[in-house]
Amino acid sequence: MQLPREVLLGEDLKGEVVNVAKRLGLGERVLVLYGPRTREIAGKEVEKNLKEAFDVDALVVREATLGEVERTLQETKNNDINWIIAVGGGSIIDVAKLASFKAGVPFISFPTTASHDGIASANASIKGLNSKTSVKAVPPVAVIADVRVIKTAPYRYLAAGVGDMISNLTAVKDWQLAHRLKGEYYSEYAASLSLMSAKMVIKNADIIRLGKEESVRKVVKGLISSGVAMSIAGSSRPASGAEHLFSHALDVIAPKPALHGEQVGVGTIIMAYLHGLNWEEIRETLKKVGAPTNAYELGIDPEIIIEALTMAHTIRPERYTILGRDGLTREAAEKAAKITGVI
Repeated sequence: MQLPREVLLGEDLKGEVVNVAKRLGLGERVLVLYGPRTREIAGKEVEKNLKEAFDVDALVVREATLGEVERTLQETKNNDINWIIAVGGGSIIDVAKLASFKAGVPFISFPTTASHDGIASANASIKGLNSKTSVKAVPPVAVIADVRVIKTAPYRYLAAGVGDMISNLTAVKDWQLAHRLKGEYYSEYAASLSLMSAKMVIKNADIIRLGKEESVRKVVKGLISSGVAMSIAGSSRPASGAEHLFSHALDVIAPKPALHGEQVGVGTIIMAYLHGLNWEEIRETLKKVGAPTNAYELGIDPEIIIEALTMAHTIRPERYTILGRDGLTREAAEKAAKITGVI
């Protein structure tokens, strides 16, 4: 079981990276990864602070592709890098996660958005891996979440984080189903931790929608708990079920997919209906925080929503969910999407 050894959540933490790295004894040579925008938001300052105590190299990552992972890996090997820090959103953290895993060095996650639970999990979504879903790597050795930095990101990302967290409700139901029908391993502790995150966002939706620093704290705490739940389970089961398969299907067929957490949130409404859960409460929570609840708000054609629902079961056939082995018929998909108001 691999878990982050330190989690810092607070304000003005850009300088705290030095202390964390020293406490963890990570070594002298560090590679800072950031995107063109996150370099300006926090990356430059983190880099400057690190230079006072470490030998620092830096790399701009533009997207989460296999090419960028390889480039990071080469940089790590060529410069005898001891550890990596990712300053950015999901894409930059995912690149650091897989590159550090392949290089056998630790990495620190310094998120600039709170849009999904990848900030603390072992799973990375990388384009070009011949995999439509995420791959297993290692979780960060530390997570440093500066609420002031995260608050500067567009509010849409925070709402997407709620969508990713609320999906734990249907993910755990799918996991229980697979345990009952297929004898799959099930961890009650990991499932409880995951559900706690989902229930917390439902309870705090009014605070979250204000978009204040307290809102960021609530979402980040929940996302980190989700990531830890996956590490305890040894798989993404506590936070990824049929609603994630639906989202991955949209990533494949939609001309312009929405944010991961936005798609997963809409998928959760439909899967909750199929499970016989209180899907109206899930939809209300997403509405309250300003996250999409239908195809129109996602900017995706209703026809594509139906197609994604009918093909979702093929994305990861070994993962048993409410969709079963054969998936939904077109009629069943259309009915579920219409009843829940998704189309």
